[in-house]
Amino acid sequence: MKLNELSPSVGSQRSKRRVGRGIGSGKGKTSGRGHKGQKSRSGVSIKGFEGGQMPFYRRLPKRGFTNIFRNKREIVNVGRIQKFVDEGKLDPKGIIGNSALKECGLIRGQSFNTRLLAKGNLKTAIQVSVNGASKAAIEAVEQAGGKVTIISPSGNDKKLSIKNSENKESEVGEGGNPPEPASV
Repeated sequence: MKLNELSPSVGSQRSKRRVGRGIGSGKGKTSGRGHKGQKSRSGVSIKGFEGGQMPFYRRLPKRGFTNIFRNKREIVNVGRIQKFVDEGKLDPKGIIGNSALKECGLIRGQSFNTRLLAKGNLKTAIQVSVNGASKAAIEAVEQAGGKVTIISPSGNDKKLSIKNSENKESEVGEGGNPPEPASV
């Protein structure tokens, strides 16, 4: 068998119907579109058009809104961490952070804002470094002999506010340096 001898199986592909090629073809003159009107023209898009009646998508009530500034969180349960440790996908001796959780497939890593929850049982002493954790999850890890470290989520630590010696708040830019005073 050669590449030039390959062909689709018989009957799997039908040839394209040639329209507008005379009366004898069965699809001549109006090419199966009928006579005149909007649907006989090209470039017609009337999906959802209900003849002037109020369309269904406009009859439905609008409710709520989508908050574009919402915190997107990746949820990780201690029971799932224990399962991955038992399967050998996570090393319990090292620090289990966002990158380790992404490598083993526990989080997708779209936001890297991970929160640890207490669902499930934990038997292994582990060190976890996440962006947030519930009190019950922290207790569960500490009871197993481990430790939870809370780190600031990426993207939120660009601007911090610190207090000066005169108890006035000032903004601190990236790098921890205060902004330069504006020249007059």
